[in-house]
Amino acid sequence: MTPCVQAFPDPATSTVTYVVYEAAGSPCAIIDAVLDYEPQSGRTSTHSADRVIRFVNEQDLQVQWLLETHAHADHISAAAYLRKQVGGAIAIGEHIRSVQAVFERLFNLEPAMSPMSSDPALFDHLFADGDTFQVGTLTGRVMHVPGHTPADVAYLFDGMAFMGDTLFMPDVGTARCDFPGGDARTLYESIGKLLDLPPQTRLFACHDYPPDGRETRWETTVGEQRAANIHVRDGITVGEFVAMRTARDATLGPPALIIPSIQLNIRAGVFPPSESNGVSYLKLPLNAF
Repeated sequence: MTPCVQAFPDPATSTVTYVVYEAAGSPCAIIDAVLDYEPQSGRTSTHSADRVIRFVNEQDLQVQWLLETHAHADHISAAAYLRKQVGGAIAIGEHIRSVQAVFERLFNLEPAMSPMSSDPALFDHLFADGDTFQVGTLTGRVMHVPGHTPADVAYLFDGMAFMGDTLFMPDVGTARCDFPGGDARTLYESIGKLLDLPPQTRLFACHDYPPDGRETRWETTVGEQRAANIHVRDGITVGEFVAMRTARDATLGPPALIIPSIQLNIRAGVFPPSESNGVSYLKLPLNAF
């Protein structure tokens, strides 16, 4: 059965959260949920996540999975908040371990904060490439698509794929590859795996950055990408792509929310333990990025 998909775009971070389900009253999966964050004050809020919760309740859905395509650097995950409110198991690709190890060193995380600890409040499940899972009667499949980061995965259902940051809309192109463990050649190969799917396969992006004032879009197809993606349409070689991507990435600054986002997202969105004054803290590494 073809799944139903409800999208929730977040203008503040240009992120799109998805709810995937069979029908009203069925189990569902929530993909790449957003926790609102005000960088000036360090204050979080749940407006975006609460929109998703209202939809889940209105449709009488049972949350089975809270899926992350990777450890995002541009928004904070609301997975931990959603788990408390509506249940579901938080899952991500197994290569998150390598991302955790890099940023554990960078932020010099104390043992209580360490994502490598046995803290049960972190991810509930780590997927390997090719794993399958159920959302009620719907079957999902995990495709490892590294390149943007080592840990990126896409979630495939019947006739559709939720591809995280691997590809954007055809007039935007592809994800950057200059994060730790990222690699343009690897991304080209991962994109090839997605574009080997049938041409009519629906592709859902995690972000859209509309050029020239066009309206926000988040759905495309394999056929559209192969014909028109400005970075990887048919006929563009791996050498051409690597040269373009490397030159472009050299001009990009860090995402605005990378420091809070990474620290929380390698912990499945779970806040660090409160200190003796009852306040939870993040770190700001100086001259490290």
